[in-house]
Amino acid sequence: MRSAPATPASTPAAAPGEETLTARASVALERDILSGALAPGSRLGVVDLVKRYGIGATPMREALSRLTSSGLILAIGQRGFRVAPLERSDLADITHVRVTLETEALRLSIAQGGDGWEADIVASLHRLKRYVERHGTAFGEGAEEFDAHHKTFHSTLVSASGSPRLTQSISNLYDQAYRYRRVMMRRFSDPVRFANSHETLARLVLERDFEPARTALAAHIRSTLRYIYPEADKT
Repeated sequence: MRSAPATPASTPAAAPGEETLTARASVALERDILSGALAPGSRLGVVDLVKRYGIGATPMREALSRLTSSGLILAIGQRGFRVAPLERSDLADITHVRVTLETEALRLSIAQGGDGWEADIVASLHRLKRYVERHGTAFGEGAEEFDAHHKTFHSTLVSASGSPRLTQSISNLYDQAYRYRRVMMRRFSDPVRFANSHETLARLVLERDFEPARTALAAHIRSTLRYIYPEADKT
């Protein structure tokens, strides 16, 4: 009787595990960069990060490389990585591209969105306003939870564009602006004004009159740049 052919060696399980570690490292790095725990402009040494997060050097390097595409981390030639600094030129660039993409996504959403899209806008606005009302003048202090509601509202406005790539690009740019919004929210303590501005924006979108809605959305996106860098008012 012939012996059964040898079973090919299975693929080592290290690769999936390493991928999981890379994902964990990416999430941890992104969280600490966005929160400011890893300061803007600071050097990101692999050895220090391995100690900080308890994740190996290989998945940590891969996570650092991945996050360079998000704009949160900069590669410094052969010298490693650092947290992207907060700079007026960077926020101006983010703002310009956001206005371009989000107003186009809004145009498509107004043309294509149905009753479900409108209902989602109303619901996301309600949740955002409720959060702000509960926290009063301190609503910006819980930045991570607050920003989750804020992002949901803005994402919903443009969610009927029908373009997954446009949606993903808008999401990435929103996240890149997060660190700047944290600076603004530390100085912003008028919950009524904040809620009213978002209510007005939602109303204009729901009226499906694109030009007034586009103008309001563009001004809203530019407000962070103008609030942090008043000299950019002509940008």
